[in-house]
Amino acid sequence: MKRICERVLIVDDNEDVLLAAKLLLKSYVKTIHTEQDPEVIPQLINSESYDVIFLDMNFTQDITSGQEGIFWLKEILKIDSSAVVILITAYGDVETAVKTIKEGATDFILKPWQNEKFLATFASAVKLRESRNELNLIRSRQKHLSADLDTKFHDIIGASSLMKEVFATIEKVAKTDANVLILGENGTGKELVARAIHRQSHRADDVFINVDMGAISSSLFESELFGHSKGAFTDAKENHTGRFETASGGTIFLDEISNLSLELQVKLLSVLQNRSISRVGSNKVIPIDIRLVCASNRDLNQMINENSFRQDLMYRINTVEIHIPPLRDRAEDILLLAEYFLEIYKRKYNKPRLTIGETAVKKILHHTWPGNVRELQHSIERCVILGESDILQPHDFFFSANEEIKKEKVTLDSYNLDEIEKEVIREVIKKNKGNITKAATDLGLTRTSLYRRMEKFGL
Repeated sequence: MKRICERVLIVDDNEDVLLAAKLLLKSYVKTIHTEQDPEVIPQLINSESYDVIFLDMNFTQDITSGQEGIFWLKEILKIDSSAVVILITAYGDVETAVKTIKEGATDFILKPWQNEKFLATFASAVKLRESRNELNLIRSRQKHLSADLDTKFHDIIGASSLMKEVFATIEKVAKTDANVLILGENGTGKELVARAIHRQSHRADDVFINVDMGAISSSLFESELFGHSKGAFTDAKENHTGRFETASGGTIFLDEISNLSLELQVKLLSVLQNRSISRVGSNKVIPIDIRLVCASNRDLNQMINENSFRQDLMYRINTVEIHIPPLRDRAEDILLLAEYFLEIYKRKYNKPRLTIGETAVKKILHHTWPGNVRELQHSIERCVILGESDILQPHDFFFSANEEIKKEKVTLDSYNLDEIEKEVIREVIKKNKGNITKAATDLGLTRTSLYRRMEKFGL
């Protein structure tokens, strides 16, 4: 039997028992802690994670009833509910030992023991501990996955040459385990690209864990990413599996990594270099096997020059860089995306006959979309909800931050009446925050007349 576990704790007030058990297990366990005083059990378990705990049933205060062993068994399980405890008992206490199974003990061994029986019981206990750890990991993954499922993600849509380059890069890098850095403005779809990389990788059947680095406070950084042990701090009432441990075997996506302070960057760099983590409150080293994908909407090279981002961390995270172009640079995709989102929200809000009018299309194509794809998606949803006819018109699209207004504003030096009328109508609608009835009243027009002029001018 090869070495099968990391740490074992043996608690017995008989020094000969401790020595015999330690000699028997030393070939199979990396670290063996022995202890004669049961009073220190809580301190030991709070500071270390043990794969198996051997616990005597009777100590000096009560050498026959087994009640001390039952008491300490319960104390152990209070601290670590998944602990695997093997009771050490004498022949006369077998009946009591059997009863302790109901209290949460895994098994018991009799003194004096047969070495083969002892090792067989130990091996079974290690397998049980592994199963419990795996179950806890699965539960943690399900929790993270359930949170992800509550957020709707759509496929990446694009036919422009710039997006074709992005698709080609995704296809090349996905099949490797190379670290990827995705750069782009807010709303361009960086997370969708990260998910596409995961789906096309050999890790696709495992988990994708998304971490918004801007949403995690500095005080919770280590606990959230690396986990913590029960009792590590005041509110640590149970063991917590961190995002890196949960993501082991799959992909972890660190969104907006530029939000990390230099101090936290050092901690992250250490984990990436060592490919292992230690939970807060524990010295146990846990190896991790993750595919790392990061994203940022800021220029990390500029941050390096400003000494606000570590260059060695940059080397770690950007084996391959993918730049997502802003929507204004891929105008060919705007209408394609608009139609895609329209189909989604037509079904969602039960408006199957909705279409986008030609003049509205002009307005959509004319807008610079500073909020990128996210802004377009929200704009389409708003139009579907508030639209009053089956054809979406320009007035259904109200852009509170329309940059083109400034660019196209006509001065009084212009004598083109159509241009002057167009600008007046635009400014009055803006002043009334898109309320057509109020705008028509201010202009001395009926709603029908105003709509006709808006259609004429593509407003």
